[in-house]
Amino acid sequence: MREHVNIGVRILQPIPGFAESMPIVAQHHEWVNGQGYPNGLHGQEISLHARILAVADCFDALVSDRPYRPGMPLPKVIQMICNGAGTQFDPRIVEVFRKVMTQKQLLKDNGESAQVLQLS
Repeated sequence: MREHVNIGVRILQPIPGFAESMPIVAQHHEWVNGQGYPNGLHGQEISLHARILAVADCFDALVSDRPYRPGMPLPKVIQMICNGAGTQFDPRIVEVFRKVMTQKQLLKDNGESAQVLQLS
């Protein structure tokens, strides 16, 4: 499972035009606290785009149905991602994610009892 990052890089490496994408693919499972893989990078050592993809990839993985489990409810997924701020995820990226998800909820509610996600 952990090899998929390196496999992804090897697949894309010979394709012209993907050179700028290599750090994103290679680093999207690094954690801001240094506990991720494959290289144990932390904080700003991880490219900004990889830190963004880490949140998006986690979100997609948790809300999507899998052969071994159904997708999780949106509030639970958002809470899990917020709980990972500062360890797995860049806190600034998580804050933007939370704001976007809250705004989407407000738009979805369309003014009728606008229920803001309460996350801390």
